[in-house]
Amino acid sequence: MIDFSPSEDLQALTKKVANFVREEIVPMENDPRQGPHGPEESLRQDLVSKGREAGLLTPHAPVEWGGLGLDNMGNALVFEAACYSPLGALALNIQAPDEGNVHLLDKVATDEQKDRWLRPLSEGRIRTVFHMTEPDGGAGSDPSLMKTVAKDDGDSYVINGRKWLISGIGAPGVGLNIIMAKTESVSGEELGASMFLLDGDVPGMKIVRTLDTMDSNTVGAHCEVTYDDVRVPKDQILGEPGKGFRYAQIRLAPARLTHCMRWLGQAVRCQEIAVDYARERVAFGKPIGEHEGVGFQLADNETDLHLARLSTWHCAWILDQGQKGRRESSLAKVFVSEALSRVVDRCVQVLGGLGITADTIVERTYRDIRAFRIYDGPSEVHRWAQARDIMRGA
Repeated sequence: MIDFSPSEDLQALTKKVANFVREEIVPMENDPRQGPHGPEESLRQDLVSKGREAGLLTPHAPVEWGGLGLDNMGNALVFEAACYSPLGALALNIQAPDEGNVHLLDKVATDEQKDRWLRPLSEGRIRTVFHMTEPDGGAGSDPSLMKTVAKDDGDSYVINGRKWLISGIGAPGVGLNIIMAKTESVSGEELGASMFLLDGDVPGMKIVRTLDTMDSNTVGAHCEVTYDDVRVPKDQILGEPGKGFRYAQIRLAPARLTHCMRWLGQAVRCQEIAVDYARERVAFGKPIGEHEGVGFQLADNETDLHLARLSTWHCAWILDQGQKGRRESSLAKVFVSEALSRVVDRCVQVLGGLGITADTIVERTYRDIRAFRIYDGPSEVHRWAQARDIMRGA
């Protein structure tokens, strides 16, 4: 039997995070430095300062690079507690895509690259951007369709192409761009996809437009970007040329899982708000929570939250055993994203008219969490991959 019981130290840390978020971060949720394209960089810096002062910054990063060195099970508890507020991930420096890029750099980057980018990232001094998704039939759910090309040109590579839905690039504070591109030799031979590391200010890289999206929780929003003869020195390739897709898998499994951890925190918050309202709001002679139509929705929420948490913890445990966890993270991502979407949707319904207003955090979470079923692979792609494995007997 798997023992999910946290150590006393981890329990204490989780409680500290929960208290910090409720006391320091929740009161900042109405800060005017938030808009349809996400929080401003100055707000992120203020939140990071609070996390740093509390000694809670970047809990998932290795200690030698400025983090707390938690394993995946530790992250599961701390991330959920941190994301009780939609600003909690920023305060602890565990927001996407930075969180996943910390793991990627730790596993693949050279010591020189880590000192240049991982250290300031772990210390909350820079943000990072991961460039993968493309429009117009390019790389998305099928990364093999990648059209952005990096061509060998002596002591460097030259990148040309276009990507979109690139999260976080449209605001100051970006210190590292990680660009996925199809690699070609001098003669034009395809060498596979590679990852390239570039500083924040890159000649030849241009933001074409900022996309208007449902969610509003990313500093720098989501943008469309073009690359016109962007030159990258060969010592700024991440890992080995042609192994970009392999490295992407290193990043994807834990990144899918930490999305589950973070959204659990916000779904729990929505459930608490719905339960409090169901106890106070009276209709037809009694609190609405005593009517089965409402009470059953709250009960279903508790079921979904419980099973989503168990699914997340189980996958975290598997990763901590040194297993790849590809299939488990895929299963967790599908189930948890859909279960938590149901939870938040029911909370809106329980709140009635109040639920569609900005008077509670539920309306914002409802808009933000919808994207969870799409990024890092839509549910349909994960189901397709699972069905393929089933038919192969894998």
